[in-house]
Amino acid sequence: MGLIKALTSSTGSSFGDQFKEYVTRPQVDEKNVLIVRGEVKHGEGNKNPSEGVISNGSKIIVPENWAMMLIDNGKIVEFSSEPGEFIYDNGSEPSIFYGGLGKGIVETIKTIGNRFTFGGQTARDQRVYYVNLLTVLGNKFGSAQPKKITDEKYGIIEVTFFGEYAYKVEDPVTLVSKVIGGNPKDVVTFDDVMESQLKQEFVEQITRAISEVMRVKKVSFGDMGLYGSDISDQMNEILSPSWKEKYGLIVTDVAMGDINVTEASMERINKIDDAAIFSDARLQSGLMATASAEALKNAASNSNGAMMGFAGMNMAGNAGAGLMGAVNQNVQNTQPVQPAQDTVSPESTTGEGLNFCPNCGAKTNGTNFCGNCGTKLK
Repeated sequence: MGLIKALTSSTGSSFGDQFKEYVTRPQVDEKNVLIVRGEVKHGEGNKNPSEGVISNGSKIIVPENWAMMLIDNGKIVEFSSEPGEFIYDNGSEPSIFYGGLGKGIVETIKTIGNRFTFGGQTARDQRVYYVNLLTVLGNKFGSAQPKKITDEKYGIIEVTFFGEYAYKVEDPVTLVSKVIGGNPKDVVTFDDVMESQLKQEFVEQITRAISEVMRVKKVSFGDMGLYGSDISDQMNEILSPSWKEKYGLIVTDVAMGDINVTEASMERINKIDDAAIFSDARLQSGLMATASAEALKNAASNSNGAMMGFAGMNMAGNAGAGLMGAVNQNVQNTQPVQPAQDTVSPESTTGEGLNFCPNCGAKTNGTNFCGNCGTKLK
């Protein structure tokens, strides 16, 4: 058995004279139908058609973005994910046109391609199934209850989130084996496969994937919208035993809509941020400067007069002088050590026209007073 690519397209009334059967995918809603059984039309050239049998020389059509497999007595004998028209030749070797799916599909056929039983159907039963390979977009997810995630900066926090994900069939043979084998159906929708267990599992595991990406990339929860592809990769790793190995499905993209922290976690985050600010000497100085500027503005607009406002400000300033001094001291302590001034030359520290200050050692350039410490030189 085998498939031979047809070189020309035959349509119209003359078609029945050339082909005994014409197998095609029936008209379906491509956004809803996942698997559909091929429609067999008997041509005029087949005067004695047999149901359940695809005659030698029949033509099989594979539409764009669909995979086709011919199952003969429960065994996959032909497969193609390449679009086009094919002639079925039962006298040649089986054919596998794997297209963009990769050679891995060949191993899948070898492993499970002969496990279809069709629930004890007739001895001779040939069927063509088409599998939708389009990426399924717009699948919404969200957390009904707050979930705990581990943040690189804030530790364990509780969040709620929502977004959308996309998935597609990567291994049509595995999917058909799981869904069709033993319980043949003519039409299988996406909801038939995804609506219950798999969709619920996605929601349960997305929290784990988000936390893992945050840990590996060392980013905080607010930046997760930039890591959709990383979350997708992590989800495929987590879901592989149930999604890919059982159903041949993979996640292609995850778009995080938003991640919101609970009120309790937000209080904790604010405390951590405040502690970080006040542990930085430069930020302390900046905050004090901002507060002083605001105080001047408020004093000038005091309802009892600017003088009263400034008097009150002076009292507050005296009370906060010690704090500001401590802040400035912290800033100075964080400044890099500057190179020492030029040392004082012994022969230049006496007499008029001193070149260096005898007190601090700074250059004087022949002036009467030291510009650095104010020492009188002449």
